[in-house]
Amino acid sequence: MATPKIADQFISVLRQEGVERIYGVVGDSLNPLVDAVRRTDGIDWVHVRNEEAGAFAAAAEAQITGRLAVCAGSCGPGNTHLVQGLYDAQRSAAPVLAIASHIPAGQIGTGYFQETHPEKLFADAADSCELVSQPEQMPRILRIAVQHAIATPGVSVLVLPGDIADRPAAHPTGRPSPPAAPGVVHPDETAVRTLAEALNEADKVALFCGAGVRDSHTEVMRLAEAVKAPVGHTLRGKEWIQYDNPYDVGMIGLLGYGACHEALHEADLTLMLGTDFPYDAFLPQAHTIQVDRDARKLGKRTPLELAVHGDVGVTLRAVLPLLDAKRDRRFLDDMLRKHERALTKVVGAYTRNVESHLPIHPEYPASLLDQLAADDAVFTVDTGMNNVWAARYLSPNGRRRVIGSFSHGTMANALPHAIGAAFADPGRQIVSLSGDGGLSMLLGELITVRQHDLNIKTVVFNNSSLGMVKLEMMVDGLPSYQTDHPPVDYTSIARGVGIPAVRVERPDAVRDALSETLDRPGPALVELITDPNALSIPSRITADQVRGFALSAGRTVLEGGVGTMLEMARSNLRNIPRP
Repeated sequence: MATPKIADQFISVLRQEGVERIYGVVGDSLNPLVDAVRRTDGIDWVHVRNEEAGAFAAAAEAQITGRLAVCAGSCGPGNTHLVQGLYDAQRSAAPVLAIASHIPAGQIGTGYFQETHPEKLFADAADSCELVSQPEQMPRILRIAVQHAIATPGVSVLVLPGDIADRPAAHPTGRPSPPAAPGVVHPDETAVRTLAEALNEADKVALFCGAGVRDSHTEVMRLAEAVKAPVGHTLRGKEWIQYDNPYDVGMIGLLGYGACHEALHEADLTLMLGTDFPYDAFLPQAHTIQVDRDARKLGKRTPLELAVHGDVGVTLRAVLPLLDAKRDRRFLDDMLRKHERALTKVVGAYTRNVESHLPIHPEYPASLLDQLAADDAVFTVDTGMNNVWAARYLSPNGRRRVIGSFSHGTMANALPHAIGAAFADPGRQIVSLSGDGGLSMLLGELITVRQHDLNIKTVVFNNSSLGMVKLEMMVDGLPSYQTDHPPVDYTSIARGVGIPAVRVERPDAVRDALSETLDRPGPALVELITDPNALSIPSRITADQVRGFALSAGRTVLEGGVGTMLEMARSNLRNIPRP
């Protein structure tokens, strides 16, 4: 039997690790690997139009499955295209392996055609980056890279010169080590006792939850009940904590709504749970305790009275028996009332005259999507104003997922994220909330959707504008400049690549268009012509920002958050005991 090549060994190891596909663009230095995929059962090559999209897709697949996902880029430009999506994967803690193929090993350092320095290029975007410089390093170095990606979790890059991939393997492929079950971080007992004492002593406690509360919903609710605490959340934490939550007071930050800001700032003690919320200007900057399984995040955003290193669920299970249940609900009930009033105040922004308002208010189709989408739908969301509509109108229920570039904040992520989600779970409804700005940046991925007949419903909010950039200019008191562009007919573009599409210009046609699109099998696109002046401001802004809006006259600015969250807020009020 002929000795397998390094490329064959590489793909065999990936199959042993359960990898079913590689996202990338074929060609050049990748050819030995691509051919090995062709000859190996159980693994496919997913041809995307840009390696950036391949990295986004891998990131989304990893977040849906919790398992390793793989993307690849050929030498030079293929590598540089990967960087954007890998930054997103790293900052989303998605276990992704990127194969960065390289120029011939003997030419490295000579300024050869398409030469880059991948170890430098990926240094900041990856948690691990190593070069395969000789066959003797395989398969050990690949198994190490895989383990880095899974254990961090995050991004590993393996740089593989094309000629090395074509050489005979020097060692047997062997078998993988048994997979390790995910570990938990138990907090120090002294820290648990100190946390309990602080919670018992504080009259007014507020909880602020991030993505680290995943799998800890029950414990957070028990804590909120014990200490009578309102519960706020970040955008990444929303899907894990907002549902079935009678203590919900919304979000803070640039996309914020409700009474979360007031709750955190009026509390005697704010407890941050599993969050590395980056906008420190919104945080109280005093009277704060933080719990996180990653000790590197403790105290990064605000001074702490106590730092607790531990998984949220484990920590709360340890502290709950030590708590004295509070009887005074006045702070909690006051925050719940403020939250409901904040939402009610602006509910007319999308309910008043929506059937006749032209152009379409974007809040209206966002709220309809929330009603019409499947209970286990995966929403992928473009950065910009679509983040606002997702934050304020998509209701979590413990089964839905909302994936976006929430930490890296890049445009153009929604459609390629949807591609990865569709491959990860083909039977699930995948809805891409795409802005026209984001969609246009990686427009070619519509061809990828059609080529693979993916079950993706692309909903394009087309306002012929970069809405979030316009908002940023308004906050600074600047007139918007270079934020608008000529109208583009995305419906015709989608039809041109073979995707059924409908263009909606009137609000009374929105419900039927969304309903019919969501119900049909395979790919489809809905283009909504929305109001470019429908912008959104945070629930709490400074006097300087208000002056900025005043200076930037002639714009319509909507605030707050509605959707089913208002119903939840009103329902929560019914739980308040009457005197």
